[in-house]
Amino acid sequence: MPLPFLTADRAFEAADDVALPHEDRDRWLRPYRPGPWRVGAAALLLLLASFVLFAAVIIAATGPLSEGGVVFGIALAFIAVALRLLRVGVWVSARGLRHVGFFGTRTAPWEQVVSVRTLQQPVRWLGLPRTVQGQALVLVRRGRAADAVPPLLTTHNADFLARPEAFDRAADSVEVWAEEYRR
Repeated sequence: MPLPFLTADRAFEAADDVALPHEDRDRWLRPYRPGPWRVGAAALLLLLASFVLFAAVIIAATGPLSEGGVVFGIALAFIAVALRLLRVGVWVSARGLRHVGFFGTRTAPWEQVVSVRTLQQPVRWLGLPRTVQGQALVLVRRGRAADAVPPLLTTHNADFLARPEAFDRAADSVEVWAEEYRR
């Protein structure tokens, strides 16, 4: 089964001399791999969903079918949460930059992007209220205050915690896309 979020990073590693090593520039691409914290949480949710699906089959076989359906719905909710967790991140294409959050998605066309740059600032640790000093990739859009937009990537989010080299590569890739397309 092809996993597009894994092939994207390999394409960037394989073509160091090419700034944007992506064949179809109109397709949305995440220019980095999801981090181990994000993948681990999704894997645990999928493992839990498998146990709940097994329980749904047992409940449906031995008890009322409606109760088995409710438990099956709970398992589907776990699967949906795990898949959404894997989609969270920054995606780029020739049309713009997309910041996918857990509950919403914001897309900025390249025409609206003033700059994408890395700043040293306090960042949230794994999305929790606790802040630590780190780096953040910040998007500045036309007509918007810089404080109103949350950082796209940070050194302490679920993708880059304890992986500063991966953050640097991902931030550089997004900055290259921005430089190429916002002209």
